[in-house]
Amino acid sequence: MSNTDRTFRTYVEENLDALSADPAREALVHQGRRVTAGEFRALVHRLARALSARGVGRADTVTLLSGNLPETLAARYAANLVGARVNHLYNKLSAESQAHIVRDVETRALIVDPRLSERAAEIVELAPVPEVLVLGPAKVGADLLELAAGQSDAPFAGRAEPGDVCTIRHTGGTTGHPKGICTTFEQTRWFHGVLPEQPEFERRQLVCTTLAHAAGLMADSTLQSGGTVVLLDDFDPGTVLATIARERITDMFLMPPLLYQLMDHPDAPDTDTSSLRMLTYGGCQASPARIADAVRAFGPVLLQGYGQNEAGGISVLTQEDHDVDRPDRLRSAGKVLPDVEVAIRDESGRDLPPGEHGEVCVRSAMIMKGYWKQPELTAEVLRDGWLHTGDVGFLDDEGYLTIVDRIKDMIVVVGGHVYTTELEDLLNSHPQVLQSAVFGVRDADRMERVHATVVRRPGSDVDAQQLCEMVRAARGAMYEPARITFVDALPLTDAGKPDKKELRRRAEQEAAAAG
Repeated sequence: MSNTDRTFRTYVEENLDALSADPAREALVHQGRRVTAGEFRALVHRLARALSARGVGRADTVTLLSGNLPETLAARYAANLVGARVNHLYNKLSAESQAHIVRDVETRALIVDPRLSERAAEIVELAPVPEVLVLGPAKVGADLLELAAGQSDAPFAGRAEPGDVCTIRHTGGTTGHPKGICTTFEQTRWFHGVLPEQPEFERRQLVCTTLAHAAGLMADSTLQSGGTVVLLDDFDPGTVLATIARERITDMFLMPPLLYQLMDHPDAPDTDTSSLRMLTYGGCQASPARIADAVRAFGPVLLQGYGQNEAGGISVLTQEDHDVDRPDRLRSAGKVLPDVEVAIRDESGRDLPPGEHGEVCVRSAMIMKGYWKQPELTAEVLRDGWLHTGDVGFLDDEGYLTIVDRIKDMIVVVGGHVYTTELEDLLNSHPQVLQSAVFGVRDADRMERVHATVVRRPGSDVDAQQLCEMVRAARGAMYEPARITFVDALPLTDAGKPDKKELRRRAEQEAAAAG
């Protein structure tokens, strides 16, 4: 390793330094268990030595199958400290999909939450791995915590080099060839400076969505700032509200559908949420009407972050920009971050002027290294240093970026394109509608038809005909859904996005049964 490389410090080492500044402070909370900064730091060093003793090292892959435990974060830190790359599985995928990913990333060690040991047994039967290590006693694998207990908690020198792969995150399809997004240790350091600093308060972050997604990155930022991370096993709006009040939560991240559930919960009006300072949302399109409702409910604390695993952070709509009288502003994804370049381009690669719709292309230090073992796909989206995001959007004259749709989600109909998010915004503006999801379904003639799934407000009686009439009057016949179905709640992915694949599957199943 060169002298230059020796001076490099990973995000883990920087966070461990921050934890050592005040070892007695509360760093993590889970189910009443409170872990100090010193205890967490010692656990990371012990786990790193235990992994190293099992032969896990630089350029190996460690896959996590684990819920929101303090030990989950410690295991990720330890794996990165020994120089291994980390892949964190979404827990709600099928065993077959998880096994495919485990095999694809060449997993050296599978680290398992004891609560998921039965699933781990299913996975390793389909995709055997050299090591199964469990964060506690279980019937499958060795107890990693017991192995770590016998190790020293003296500082473990990081072994990663800047260009080594730090994380592999999977998005897109979960069968066949899912896309494994590779981010280096050097790039990962950029991720932690994306959100605006909030120096005026001591951060207490609530994690109520999976640590495998954005909440995990934000937890790293909270720990580095001297704050506390409060972990819930899953999202339940009533539990989240009670935790905000009890733990005096200042920060949290939610996908828009979960944010809507939170403010619509009957306990919301009577819950003390005055401690909130930064309620970050993102990951999928948000409804301006519903975001305005959230501002009224929680105050001027909302912040939208737009980005991709491939691109890192791209833009931010700050708390000050959340003006309930500016639905156009609430519809936007905010202003492009410093040190990030955005260009809106047409199919020929020509840069488009403000106001014109085209593909959002991004260039920054956070751009992924590439897709795991898919050089052709990497070359398709990474061209001349620019990442082609697959999002359709535009920049306005003031520099605000608005995302209109995913290219693959646009519905091609006779007469043009239907942008799903625009139709969702319109449906959500109806006073009796809480949420909607719009998607295309091919008919027997292979023509795409517009379908919408709608969640009504409790006690409302708006029907499909009334909504179609509203759409036809506002946007014309091209946008009118061929079918509207009503549900009590939208199905969500592990990360909290509306699961349009599942909605499309249901619609196709219903069509097949009817035809």
